[in-house]
Amino acid sequence: MNNFESSTALVGAGAAREARPRTAFRRLRVGPVLSVLFLLFLLTAVVAPSLLAHYQPLAVDPARSLEAPSLAHLFGTDESGRDVFSRVVYGAAPSLSIGVAATALGILVAVVLGALAGLGGRVIDAVIGRFLEILFAFPALLLALLFVTIFGASVTSLIISVGLGSAPGYARMVRGQVISVKNAPYVEASYVLGHPWWRILRRTILPNAMRPLLVLGTLGIGQAIVWASSLSFLGLGAAPPAP
Repeated sequence: MNNFESSTALVGAGAAREARPRTAFRRLRVGPVLSVLFLLFLLTAVVAPSLLAHYQPLAVDPARSLEAPSLAHLFGTDESGRDVFSRVVYGAAPSLSIGVAATALGILVAVVLGALAGLGGRVIDAVIGRFLEILFAFPALLLALLFVTIFGASVTSLIISVGLGSAPGYARMVRGQVISVKNAPYVEASYVLGHPWWRILRRTILPNAMRPLLVLGTLGIGQAIVWASSLSFLGLGAAPPAP
């Protein structure tokens, strides 16, 4: 190897070493990093809100009512002088609890109705299908408003109403997934092997039918929180001054 070839090799090795950190930096996506930071912030707000908020959410200070955002009050204050940022942080735990509970209730009802419609034969499928179509005729938020009006204004009725309002959409998806999975070759093989129907339903059909539903349910938690906050704004949910 002559001097020209050796110098060229050294230059190439140096360029490769400089390219490695740049390549590693490019691989670090901004989206996942921001998502992890937001989840850490949300987890801290749920578990230890006092680490993020320096004011009590119910502390009233009329002398500082309706202040603009500042370093002392990041989101400003409300008409009673309460720190809005502290109320947002302390409200994360109950809001998330309502969203998760309402979504879980909606998925539970949807699994029962969807499994019965997908496995119960034409008559049961037709009856449940017509019932779901009637529910689809009403907007989901209006349906939740109807339920919470019947059950009364409380956090429990809010969870039930939002969960039942979201159930029809989940039920239609479960029905379609169950019909698709029950005709799969591995399900037919389980019947041929003599496995009981309840074992096939529990270990084969429902786990495969629930996968898309669980992904949709994570998005449904946010929608359930929006519905619950809308109903609370109308005076049909958490009673003020709860954050």
